Amino acid sequence: MDLDAYVAEHGAEWRRLDELSRRRRLNAAEADELVALYQRAATHLSLIRSRSPDPILIARLSRLVLAARNALTGAPSFSLAGVGRFFTRTFPLAVYRAWPWWCGVATAFSVLTFALMAYVAANPEVAGYFLSDADIDDLVNSSFEGYYSEYLPQNSFLRVWTHNALLTGMALASGVAFLPVVYLLFQNALNVGLIGGIMIAYGHGDVFFGLIVPHGLLELTAVFIGAGVGLRIGWAWVAPGPLRTRGRALAETAIEGILVALGLVAVLLVSGLLEGFVTPAPLPNIVKDFIGFVVWVAFLVYVFVLGRKAEREVGSTAIEGEVPEAALPAV
Repeated sequence: MDLDAYVAEHGAEWRRLDELSRRRRLNAAEADELVALYQRAATHLSLIRSRSPDPILIARLSRLVLAARNALTGAPSFSLAGVGRFFTRTFPLAVYRAWPWWCGVATAFSVLTFALMAYVAANPEVAGYFLSDADIDDLVNSSFEGYYSEYLPQNSFLRVWTHNALLTGMALASGVAFLPVVYLLFQNALNVGLIGGIMIAYGHGDVFFGLIVPHGLLELTAVFIGAGVGLRIGWAWVAPGPLRTRGRALAETAIEGILVALGLVAVLLVSGLLEGFVTPAPLPNIVKDFIGFVVWVAFLVYVFVLGRKAEREVGSTAIEGEVPEAALPAV
């Protein structure tokens, strides 16, 4: 293909397409012209990609085609109604659909963690394989409790929010490959079980649970959801079912996984607020634990009530405002 000649031949059409795409209003004739030019530009883009992949020209045509598509279908816009629909239907539905996976992860993690905790509490010498005597003394008498008041509440909140969002994202992404998320969860179970066992063995179990429960219930649940959804995505590729190809099954569950990841950012924001402001607060441990428990139960009710309702009524996690493929002009 003579690229210079091709550009000279069709350059006027592309300029006209750019002009029409920028207009706020079009009459009937101009709208028909825009559709025709969009279809032709899309064909030109496909041809150039396959025969003469010039990156600059491809970028230019890609921008033109995208702008024309937005002009024809309407560019996505921010909508409070869309945000409301996401948090009242889309997100709880996506989490609800994956509940067997993340409940399974939560059960396995809890059993392993409490088993390790009980073993270390009954056999304090085991902790010596992981920590020195000085480290154990520091953990029991100062560092564990001091960790939650080391920073100002707002700084602590932002720190744990970003850290937990990263951890949950890693759990979701690594779940697709199965083994990495197992290793990640085992590391966290070992850490919680070891520290909890040491605190119980040295008579500070009330301090451990008093500081870990207010934020930990919701925080760990978010991690379990991320891991469970990631495993569900991986399993969709392994066993897509009789009516879907592997690619389609993977794409559909991955889309739901992205929606869950977006929603978990808000969930982890709440757990971060609890850890930053409630956990170090000068309140009795029973009061702080009660606050964390109530927030955790409220989240579970939210997921199962709204998720089940959405499953019955809609059965779709599509975000309102998305343009279905069938609505796009044919090329």
